[in-house]
Amino acid sequence: MSQIPAAPHALIADPEALSRTIESWAHSPFLALDTEFIRVDTYYPKLCLVQVRGQREAALIDAVNLPALDSLLDALYTPDKVKLFHAAGQDLEILVRLRGAVPQPIFDTQIAATLLGYGDQLGYAGLIERRLGVVLDKSLSRTDWSRRPLRPAELAYAAADVEHLAEIYPALQDELVARGRIAWLAEDCVRLCDPAQYRTEPADAWRRLRGLSRLSPREQTIAAAIAHWREEEAQRRDRPRKWIVDDDAVYRLAQRQPQTRTALESLAVLPPKTLERHGESLLALIDSGLKAPEQRYAMDDEFGDADKRLLKALQAHVAARAAALELPASYLAPRADLAKLVRDRGDADVNVLRGWRREVCGSGLLELLP
Repeated sequence: MSQIPAAPHALIADPEALSRTIESWAHSPFLALDTEFIRVDTYYPKLCLVQVRGQREAALIDAVNLPALDSLLDALYTPDKVKLFHAAGQDLEILVRLRGAVPQPIFDTQIAATLLGYGDQLGYAGLIERRLGVVLDKSLSRTDWSRRPLRPAELAYAAADVEHLAEIYPALQDELVARGRIAWLAEDCVRLCDPAQYRTEPADAWRRLRGLSRLSPREQTIAAAIAHWREEEAQRRDRPRKWIVDDDAVYRLAQRQPQTRTALESLAVLPPKTLERHGESLLALIDSGLKAPEQRYAMDDEFGDADKRLLKALQAHVAARAAALELPASYLAPRADLAKLVRDRGDADVNVLRGWRREVCGSGLLELLP
């Protein structure tokens, strides 16, 4: 195995240089893509660098200093080129924010690796080492990509994220075709293309409260109202949601339900600046939550003995099918989806009852349902 040496790379920060680079991609059937961003004091990620490679060398595009990225986005959104990503989610979140849509078609090498038996959520460095015998230096992963100038080693690090992506793509594609799984990958990549999954609707912000199921319905109603307001405030101010009100404070407010400024202050869960800025809004949300019809947003599995046995049977079926297919069981059907099957039976809205998963596993699960 070899270590990738630092190579000279230059940032493209001039519109004319960007135009020449885009022209060089004209005859490439694919574009390998990656992004570098920071998300320290903002709600939305700040795009700093876009790495793109066609059939030639990697281009490092300076999203900080270029006056506009329209021509780049036009090139990335052309439907005649496959867009290569590894674990596309964060990159697609940025692109959806810039263009409102996902560039298509997509080939995600992490999904390809899973379908070829490499395990679930294999990282880029792990895949490159296994496929090419190249050890990538990940010591620069915490670089401040907004800083200029970037050091040569940092630029080489960024370029490597797309240079090797383009190298492994043809062989991964050929192996998926040989195993009859290229349609599986296409289906799973299409699922990545719904822009709604990269946005958080404030009304759905309660889903981020991991401990919500431990609260009573009344407490959940108040917590959901605070989470909704917090998400709107974080988006409006472009600040991390925890800077508005952290999760622990949301739970304490929902449980203790202070109704006066004095009670809110004595609870001692809010920093002074937060109390000053948002105290009245939080009291109003608690008051509204106390008056609104209570609602249970989240619940732990509360299965009886028969349903527990059914869940175990479903899990056993998934485990057996996953082993036969050399896939992770959670990739076929995570436990949460099987719990939905127990609750909703054949009406459950779960991926294992769609497409290739239904063929290889879901049909058998339906046969087990009473």
